[in-house]
Amino acid sequence: MSLRVYVARRILLAIPMILILLTIVFLVMRVAGDPVSAILGAHAPKEQIDKMREKLGLNDPLYIQFLGYLWKVLSLDLGRSLIWGQRPVLEEIMEHFPATLELSISAFLFGVVVGILTGIFSACRYGKLIDHFFRVYGIITYAIFIPWLGISLQLIFGVYLGWLPTSGRIDPLMAPKTITGLYVLDSLLTFNIPSLVSAIRHLILPTVTLGFYLSGIFTRLTRAHMLNVLQRDYIVAARARGLSERKVVYKHALKNAFIPILTMMGLQFAALLAGAILTETTFSWPGMGTFLTERILYRDFTTVQGTIVFFAFLVVLVSLIVDIIYVYIDPRIRY
Repeated sequence: MSLRVYVARRILLAIPMILILLTIVFLVMRVAGDPVSAILGAHAPKEQIDKMREKLGLNDPLYIQFLGYLWKVLSLDLGRSLIWGQRPVLEEIMEHFPATLELSISAFLFGVVVGILTGIFSACRYGKLIDHFFRVYGIITYAIFIPWLGISLQLIFGVYLGWLPTSGRIDPLMAPKTITGLYVLDSLLTFNIPSLVSAIRHLILPTVTLGFYLSGIFTRLTRAHMLNVLQRDYIVAARARGLSERKVVYKHALKNAFIPILTMMGLQFAALLAGAILTETTFSWPGMGTFLTERILYRDFTTVQGTIVFFAFLVVLVSLIVDIIYVYIDPRIRY
C-alpha cells in the first residue's frame, strides 16, 4: 500500500470519528438541561420562552435538530452567540484561539524539552540518586494542582520579586500589528522589539506553569522507553564498536525510543489546546479557556456547543497529523 493510499484511508477513518464526536456533543448538550431556562431563567414569561425555543429550533423533533446541527457544522456555521449581539461563534473563537495556540506551543516546547532531557538523564543513570530524584519529579509534576502552582509563581516572581507580570497577554497599548494573532510572532514580523519583550515577559509564567505539569509525563515516558532500548543488543554492539556514549544515547537509543514519545506528543498537544482552562483563568489569559468559562457562566448555549465542536475537530486533526508523521519516522510500520 502506498503512502498516499494510507493517508487517504486515515482521512476516511477520521470521518466516522468526527460524526461520533459531534453526536456525543449534541446529546450531552441536550441532556445537560434546558438551555432556554438556563438563558432566560426559570421564571421568564411563557411567551418569551416559546419564542426562544422556536428560535433555537428546540421545538423540532430530535432527529431534525440533529440533522440541522450536522449541516450547520459541515457548513462551518457554529451558530451565533445568544449573549453578545448575535455574533457568529466561529468569529469569536478565532479572536481567542491565537492566544491559546501561542500559550500551548510555548508550554508544549518547554514541557517536551525538559521532559525528554530529564528522562534521558534519568535512564542513563539508572538506580542512582539522580534517577530516583527524576522519578519523584515525574510523579510530583503530574499530580500537582495547576492553579496552586500558577498562584505560587505569581506570588514569588510577580508580587515579591516584581520580575514578571502576573496576568494578561501584553502591556496596554503595546499589542503589535495583527498578522497571525500570535503576539511573539507578530512582533518579530513587524520588528517591534518593545512588544516582543512585553509578550515574552507575559508568556513566561503561564508557560512554566503549564509546561512544568507536562514535563513530568515526558520524563516518565522517556525514561521507561530509554531503559528498554538501552538494553537491546544493537546498543551493546554500538558500545563495543567504541562509539561515544553521547552518540549511542542520542543517535541510536533515542531515535528508537522516540516513536511512542511522538504519539504522546501529539495527544498532549491536542489536550493542551483543549485543556488550558485552569492556566488561562489563573493568569487571566484571554484565550479559549477563559472564553469558554465565561460563556458557561453566562449560559451561552450555542457558543459553548460551538466551542466544544471546535475543540473536537482540533483533536481529530492533530491525531491525523501524528499518524502521518508516524510512518515517516518509523519505516517498520506497514501502511
